[in-house]
Amino acid sequence: MLCLGTVYSFSVFRISIESHFQIGSTESGLPYMTALIFYALFMFLTGKHLEKFSPRAIICAGGFLVSLGWILSSFATNITFLTLTYGCISGAGVGIVYAAPMTVAAKWFPEKKGFAVGMVLVGFGLSPLITAPLARFLINAHGIMTTFLILGIGFGILIPILSYPFKYPKPGAYGRPGEHNEIEPIAVNISTKEMLSTRSFKGLYLNFIIGTMIGLMMIGLTANAGVEYIGSEPGRVAQLMAVFAVCNGLGRPLFGWITDKLTPPKAMVLSYALLIGSSTLLIAAGKNNEAVYVISFALYWLNLGGWLAIAPTSTLQLYGLKWYGRNYGLVFTAYGIGALTGVSTSGILLDMHGNYIYIFYFIIALCLVGIYITKKFFAEHGGKDVHI
Repeated sequence: MLCLGTVYSFSVFRISIESHFQIGSTESGLPYMTALIFYALFMFLTGKHLEKFSPRAIICAGGFLVSLGWILSSFATNITFLTLTYGCISGAGVGIVYAAPMTVAAKWFPEKKGFAVGMVLVGFGLSPLITAPLARFLINAHGIMTTFLILGIGFGILIPILSYPFKYPKPGAYGRPGEHNEIEPIAVNISTKEMLSTRSFKGLYLNFIIGTMIGLMMIGLTANAGVEYIGSEPGRVAQLMAVFAVCNGLGRPLFGWITDKLTPPKAMVLSYALLIGSSTLLIAAGKNNEAVYVISFALYWLNLGGWLAIAPTSTLQLYGLKWYGRNYGLVFTAYGIGALTGVSTSGILLDMHGNYIYIFYFIIALCLVGIYITKKFFAEHGGKDVHI
């Protein structure tokens, strides 16, 4: 997960990519946006095959594509080439690998599904803690293209080695390894076709689009906003990425636990409230306020991690474990839509207005829409699902 989460360090690469290819914010976001779309697409495509192959085989196959994409990126001569290699190839690999550890965790610990899945995802969220300063060091020492090559080779070695511990429990074995419980804690099991007809799916899907749209948009702009809006040095922003990475990692088990203890709708509304607060702080403080920048962007990163726990935990709670791989694979396509709309919208707003404040207002508006959707698709029926 630490290797895969390097995608969240893309803002460190983005400034160097803009300089190397002499392009603007919209174009420099294309590899990142494409990687997230292919990540979501291949998460969905892999979901239906999780029961056919071992998690180790799936992780190794995806790891090969991740490594290949990064290595080929080192030969990019333009942003289109980089979008194909980093975005399509590496992004597909991330999606293939990502599905396996979550399904393994869900099968071993169904009674604490949200927390278990969140803990597995901590590594993905904490990745920038290591990869952001490492990438900055390599870029300064060797340049952007050589950095792609070095990291690609490293991923090709590490991911297959780290895949070894992953395996599914034997039928009837749930809970911690070595303990057996013949009764699966999750009673409900709804197929993908049935899930599509529920109100809760529509609410979850739309909210996941909004939550990831905001999170991915702001993660992709973290370094640029720190340098251009706050006035910090690139090196200082790379250091702060460690703080943001910790928040992103903590958001996963935290919101997984919150979703377990409360309900999916309450976890969603709490996330929106935090996002409104962070955006309001940035608007009120204005430019050149590093303290507010750190607090607000820490909340953005925390909440993206949160949504990546809310969505799988909600899928498990609402639709059960039996079809979880396929169901969450479909739910996860919302992540790709969020990436496409979020990254492209932020680039367009910046290129049009040259001011980050319009993005902060846009986030507040999205959160209000999300709260309305949550109330409409969940609360109106007393928390019970309704088929339409």
